[in-house]
Amino acid sequence: MFTDNLEFIQTGVTEAPAGDPAPLSSIIGSAIDRVDGPLKTTGTARYAADYNLPHMAYAVPVCATIANGSIASLDTSVAEKMPGVLLILHHGNIDPIFRMSAGRGGRTSESRPPFEDETVSYWGQYVALAVAETFQQAQAAAAAVKVTYKSQAPNVTKPMNDPEPPAGAKIESHRGDSEAAFAAAPIKLDATYTTPAETHNPMEMHATTAVWNGDKVTLYESSQGVVNALTVMAQHLGIPKENITIIARFIGSGFGGKLFPWPHSALCAVAARRTDRPVKLMVSRKMMFSNVGHRPRTQQRMRLATDAHGKLVSLQQDYRNHTSFGDTIKENCGEATPFLYSVPNLKVTSSQVRRNIGTPTPMRGPGAVPGLFALESAMDELAIQLKQDPVAFRLAHDTLIDEEKNKPFTSRHLKECLQIGAEKFGWSKRTPEVGSMKKGDLILGWGVACASWGAGRGGSEATVSLKSDGTARVASATQDIGTGTYTIAAQILSDKTGIPVDKIEVVLGDSSLPPGPMSGGSTATASLIPSIADAANNAIKSMLANAGNAKGTPFFGKQPDALAMSKGRVHLKDESPEAGMAFADVLKAARVGSATGDGKTGPAASENKDAANHSSHSFGAQFVEVEWDPGIAHLRVSRVVSVVDAGRILNPKTAGNQMAGAIIMGIGMGMMEETIYDPRNGHAINDNFADYIVPTAADSPDISVHFTNIPDPFIGEYGARGIGEIGLAGIAPAMTAAVYHATGVRVRNLPIRIEDLLQQA
Repeated sequence: MFTDNLEFIQTGVTEAPAGDPAPLSSIIGSAIDRVDGPLKTTGTARYAADYNLPHMAYAVPVCATIANGSIASLDTSVAEKMPGVLLILHHGNIDPIFRMSAGRGGRTSESRPPFEDETVSYWGQYVALAVAETFQQAQAAAAAVKVTYKSQAPNVTKPMNDPEPPAGAKIESHRGDSEAAFAAAPIKLDATYTTPAETHNPMEMHATTAVWNGDKVTLYESSQGVVNALTVMAQHLGIPKENITIIARFIGSGFGGKLFPWPHSALCAVAARRTDRPVKLMVSRKMMFSNVGHRPRTQQRMRLATDAHGKLVSLQQDYRNHTSFGDTIKENCGEATPFLYSVPNLKVTSSQVRRNIGTPTPMRGPGAVPGLFALESAMDELAIQLKQDPVAFRLAHDTLIDEEKNKPFTSRHLKECLQIGAEKFGWSKRTPEVGSMKKGDLILGWGVACASWGAGRGGSEATVSLKSDGTARVASATQDIGTGTYTIAAQILSDKTGIPVDKIEVVLGDSSLPPGPMSGGSTATASLIPSIADAANNAIKSMLANAGNAKGTPFFGKQPDALAMSKGRVHLKDESPEAGMAFADVLKAARVGSATGDGKTGPAASENKDAANHSSHSFGAQFVEVEWDPGIAHLRVSRVVSVVDAGRILNPKTAGNQMAGAIIMGIGMGMMEETIYDPRNGHAINDNFADYIVPTAADSPDISVHFTNIPDPFIGEYGARGIGEIGLAGIAPAMTAAVYHATGVRVRNLPIRIEDLLQQA
């Protein structure tokens, strides 16, 4: 299993980047266990559906059984008379759920509020809500609601077989004359690649528990963004933000599906208000496939051309994705294309086509991941056509300039990722001929792909309290979706103060705390840690000011600038920490309960003005080995080596686990996952774990994860970028490249199917 194969490459970086106020302590870069681990393993951690309140009622939605049409009639008479039924909500009696107001901030998943009208535009759309004393009674009542429809034929067909972009395609990026360069080039590739609809399937399904206290409401949510959820629900319900609290202490992962509130959240809040009781609404696994988003289908035409020497002269990407009839959602497949490789002539266009399917939403690595499948597959095909080594071909087109923006990168070590990966994987032993590498009766295939993801950083606030009982508290209205945010927050505060991690309380997942970042786009860590560091610095200033008032201590009457705090102790600047006093004793002597500091930071450019003159991204290289047994038509990913340049790695254990999880998810993307819609009614027919295939432990290969661990000097004091998405980017194209190397079959349409590979027979 991968837990036995994780490696962490240190590059000798132990000091903070230039400009840091002090060297980093040993806690930074330490593979410490997650501080929330005991809560989860003992069942103490409570998720949104775990809150059981007095007089709780339960809500179960009624879902449409058509994908296109309208409600002709809705009969609730039988359901309303059933035992325990409290309320049946529908278009005819729903309290107003308002649309989002322009300019007020916040993002919801569907622009149309639930029950706004009687139009149905996707299978599974909520048309009514049964509320009852027990979950079983609510289920029975929902089943008893009789709905008839005026149905029309749905359109759920796969994107678009027309090779040309639809009318109105938008130019996303453009430099030079890509058409003319392509036409004149001696070596060309013109190929189309597709990725299917994929459905988020986190272990924890979506849920909301709503409880009103007068005109105030608390919503226990499975949310990747409690601050955004607060803004959205205030607008949906038409009440002030200060009357709403969003709680998301623990989230059983989300993969992007829990970034923005879905219709069930507002419905639950309305049901609780109408019944004057706490109400719980849990989305079923079946509903997960229709009501809470998915990665949309994509189709990408790639046209690449080189000169006679194999130098790229033109790169064109025309991509499209499906979206719903209610919302225009772009899957930004061209995110990495303009800057990943050096090429003088480039053009990227995008377009969307509407289908009778629920609104798509970000899924781990939105845009870039399916986009890199097309780009990296095309690069592999072109390298093979040129009879060049795929690693060497990529190295020949490496660049330290973002040619789209004409700016240098803040930190780019893609070359090192390829070189380290090739060495760790043993790439030099690869023989290029198809089917030439054997392992007994198995045919081995080796493939490589590059990866990229944006290195964003937003605003954040935090509060740190150093308490007289010898503990510390750090709080921010962000959330931990299972990636280790609790642990990283404790490590930063420990680094600043020297207080042991086990003496630090981290409080997250509550919208009443200082506003924190959303857990999406691999930006939460980079956004949160500067505000924690700022709050810690201010708490230390308060601590030292209080020390000057601590009678009976060596610090009484001293000015704060003569003092310091390290290793959890207050001491004179020119003395060692051991010569000082524990900070708790100083607070007690000063008769102060705590020394508190607030921190507030913005984007990277707010601290480093030169950051705006640079382009910031993370990079990586993925190497994959597959084993192909033609005798029984069996394909397996047997080995993965992943090397990532994501700035400083604060905790290699949590980072390595994120990477390994992303790699497993990439195997699902490449070989297994596809949501299939019935063209007759728009139903996702494989809406369960029996029919929607995801990787299991038996599918897990040997995984070796490596980090360059080179701090990004522009992202913040610690030089750490996010890693949630980049571990997935590049896995699928590395797999299909390996499959070609083993079988000679070029798979351009995911997922890889055995039927595709049997073409060679």
